[in-house]
Amino acid sequence: MANENELNIQETEKQEIAETGAERTRSRLAFVPRTDIYETNEAIVLLTDMPGVDESTLDITLENDVLTIKGYVETAYPEGYGLAYGEYRVGDYERSFTLSDKVDRNKIEATVKDGVLRLYLPKAEPSLRKIAVAAG
Repeated sequence: MANENELNIQETEKQEIAETGAERTRSRLAFVPRTDIYETNEAIVLLTDMPGVDESTLDITLENDVLTIKGYVETAYPEGYGLAYGEYRVGDYERSFTLSDKVDRNKIEATVKDGVLRLYLPKAEPSLRKIAVAAG
């Protein structure tokens, strides 16, 4: 029996990207990478599973408050062999997140190790500005 203090963890199957109307430049399968998101006092951290992706095959962009992650996987089969049976479908990865104004866009950091992308989104400092009022 779960207690109230346990985290809400969802397990799901590998999900193929739904058609968005935009044309893809690669004619391969693309999947939504599974992502864990957690928040600290200083930042929001995303951990994204992207097996087969490294720093050279990863593209991360931020445009109009939308953070887009694209990972490209190259399939390599041993020479002289063909796939007879596969339980794991290989494809690229794509996912987008809309950022709030609480994220400091100039300090976002990304690292990838062993197929896991770590995005560090530091929180912006709260700003308070006094507006001077002139007699009119």
